[in-house]
Amino acid sequence: MDEHKENIQTKDVNVKMSDPGEEEKTKPCSRVIPDEESAPEVSSSQSNSDFSHPVYKEIALANGQINRMSRDELKKKLAELQLDTRGVKDVMKKRLKSHYKKHKLMQSAGEGGPTDTYYDYICVVDFEATCEEDNPADFHHEIIEFPMVLINTHTLEIVDSFQEYVRPELNPQLSDFCVKLTGITQKMVDEADTFPGVLQRVVDWLKERELGTKYKYAILTDGAWDMSKFLNIQCQISRLKYPSFAKKWINIRKLYGNFYKVPRAQTKLSTMLEKLGLKYEGRPHSGLDDSRNIARIALRMLQDGCQLRVNERIHAGQLLSVPSSAPVEGAPPPHGPKSKD
Repeated sequence: MDEHKENIQTKDVNVKMSDPGEEEKTKPCSRVIPDEESAPEVSSSQSNSDFSHPVYKEIALANGQINRMSRDELKKKLAELQLDTRGVKDVMKKRLKSHYKKHKLMQSAGEGGPTDTYYDYICVVDFEATCEEDNPADFHHEIIEFPMVLINTHTLEIVDSFQEYVRPELNPQLSDFCVKLTGITQKMVDEADTFPGVLQRVVDWLKERELGTKYKYAILTDGAWDMSKFLNIQCQISRLKYPSFAKKWINIRKLYGNFYKVPRAQTKLSTMLEKLGLKYEGRPHSGLDDSRNIARIALRMLQDGCQLRVNERIHAGQLLSVPSSAPVEGAPPPHGPKSKD
């Protein structure tokens, strides 16, 4: 639902953001180092604050040269390295710096590896929910589309997807605004299962792909609303315990802003795609199409050297930031819906 999600009222649900200062401390992406900044470690034996290795001086000097390049020079250099030449100037600078940093650190350590070395898979989720044009404060948003798009972080490909529509129970009749916005018709939801049944099939789908058992994975969303608001509200409506596999997630908007050094206003889905030189594919506000496009952004960020890491969580109904200093963990094995009763 992208921008429309920002207008959602949640006075009836115990959801609130953590202290703004905590969010500012969170730096979940590894960052390419400007001229005088420190760089990440070469090996696990080197402390985070020890940057005396000569490779860091080489990286700093290269970053200074890249900062002085014109857009045409950046494009030419990226083409020579057979890297993507799309995107605005700042994105191209970031891409070139990340490539050079990764190359030098791998060369120094004498080893290589995939772009993201922790999660095997990233599972992108972007719900669609019942809505009114003005979203009154007492309106209960119910999930009406549950999509998932699976990214393989080693091959950097979208490898699978899941989608089911959901029949709302509190407000079974969709508003004209909701139908027009999402493209989800009354017939689609009338013929769908209710949320508990759909959630069980989501769990089955995750289990079939051995996520959380054989493979490490994490949930990724476009903003905090999907998990902290939509899923939280829906679980309360359906009298279900909040699923453990969705208690922590990657908020790609935060990562994008931190990684490419852009303000929050430039982290909407359409803007992120545009800045990366990509075009939206499919129908806007289709949950599955939105998820696929969010996945494309995540893949481009991985290619540009960003490490996707969990940066938000929900605890006792409250939305909290996960600091970058926290241990990196994958989502737990999924389990079927559990009733609160």
